Amino acid sequence: MKRLCDILVSAVAMALLALPLLWLTWLVRRRLGGPVFFVQTRPGLHGRPFRMVKFRTMTDARGCDGRLLPDADRLTTFGRFLRSSSLDELPGLWNVLKGDMSLVGPRPLLMEYLPLYTPEQARRHEVRPGITGWAQVNGRNALSWEEKFRLDVWYVEHHSLWLDIRILWLTVCKVLFRDGISAPGEATMPRFTGVQLERER
Repeated sequence: MKRLCDILVSAVAMALLALPLLWLTWLVRRRLGGPVFFVQTRPGLHGRPFRMVKFRTMTDARGCDGRLLPDADRLTTFGRFLRSSSLDELPGLWNVLKGDMSLVGPRPLLMEYLPLYTPEQARRHEVRPGITGWAQVNGRNALSWEEKFRLDVWYVEHHSLWLDIRILWLTVCKVLFRDGISAPGEATMPRFTGVQLERER
């Protein structure tokens, strides 16, 4: 039932949002340059890698040494708007339609985090990752990593169609109020370094 809902909702949403998506594609190209899409390998169901797609929100600005500048220096006003409104996530509907992701589930993080999880935290991969999730509607990036993972595992243990509907509704409310967009003192969220290191910081 969950997969059927994902297919139906993502297909209808992509059809209805076709013109807005084309307009956003043009805006991203004009304001941030190419490529328009940010594509990165992320772990999916059972940790299997897939190519996640989003609208890019940062420039490719580099320092004198040729390295990319920190996120805060590359995140423009337009990029912040895309993130705070979650418009950058819209291309992820394609991942949902393909079966890489679900509308609701733990957010897909970096492949390099996989060996850092505790066995309990790794349970977040027992379901498909989502465009939005229980952690996103309960604090988003304002939460610590341990809090996020605790909420992710809670979702794995309690997920249902009605809970997904509730999360989708709460997501709309969070987007409207621009709540929990970034962690304190960070442009987005600090890197996860493992449970022990997180406690020492």
